Amino acid sequence: MIVWCSSLNNSKRTVYSTFSLGVKELSLLAMFVALCVVSRTFFQFIVNVQPVTAILLIITIYWGTYQGLLVSLLSILITNFYMGMGVWTIAQVATYFLIMMLTGLLRKVPKFKQSILIQAIYAGITGLLFGFLISAIQAPFLGISAFLPYYLAGIPVDTMHAAGNVVFYILLAPVLKKLLTETIQRWRKEK
Repeated sequence: MIVWCSSLNNSKRTVYSTFSLGVKELSLLAMFVALCVVSRTFFQFIVNVQPVTAILLIITIYWGTYQGLLVSLLSILITNFYMGMGVWTIAQVATYFLIMMLTGLLRKVPKFKQSILIQAIYAGITGLLFGFLISAIQAPFLGISAFLPYYLAGIPVDTMHAAGNVVFYILLAPVLKKLLTETIQRWRKEK
């Protein structure tokens, strides 16, 4: 995937300009993937309370949907290689895809992009949405009749995920927003 992304940078076609990633962009993406992998691993002892969702939301809001999708995909795959792969990996990838796409739409709303408080509330909502979506996506694998009991049993954990997202978002957003906006502005000046 990284080779494919870097090859796009050498293309002269305008179709690829949106997805063009140079060495700087790939380096920043790699650092964010590493941050997500390390933070997910470090906080794994607390069920569903990890800064990964908050980091992915910040990347998507302040850098772009494509970058948020790449970091989410790579983070989930890398951490699941040693935490354990299963049907849940498909559900996690699909759930983060849907959440990042929704976030990508919301980032176009000026009021949403300007208010860290609104974004923090949204981060909490995504914790609850994550639980619902992951249950719904796994339902065909576990049995449709198992969806409701599985989802209801997960509501306390989803609530912890939502609360963790809000706290992590409030803590991380000012630092990561500044990092992303200043870095992207510097890249634009260099071009």
